[in-house]
Amino acid sequence: MATHNNTGKLGERLAKAYLEKQGFEIIDENWRYSNQEIDIIAFKNETLHFVEVKTRRSAAFGPPEENVSTKKIENLLTAGEAYLERNSNWKWVQYDILSINLKVNENPEYFFIEDVYL
Repeated sequence: MATHNNTGKLGERLAKAYLEKQGFEIIDENWRYSNQEIDIIAFKNETLHFVEVKTRRSAAFGPPEENVSTKKIENLLTAGEAYLERNSNWKWVQYDILSINLKVNENPEYFFIEDVYL
């Protein structure tokens, strides 16, 4: 497996643990609709959260959250709508980005951006 895939999988495991510590209940991971994917689906305080996770091991290409393109957010929205068609019992829905910086010999740094939109 390529290094970036390993970094992504590690980031998703860290994200899940981080969200659970923040009081979220994880409903699903890597939920797919067509060619789109939602990294984590969770809920907290009666709100369903669709979470895009971005992880970096270096600042060479900027912070992880800057790599979430408009197209990626559009895909997240499309997949989220498909999820809601199958699971329509949610009144409140939110789209979030969880950015994780992994630095050598340091604890991961988390930046949680809630309720993103275009």
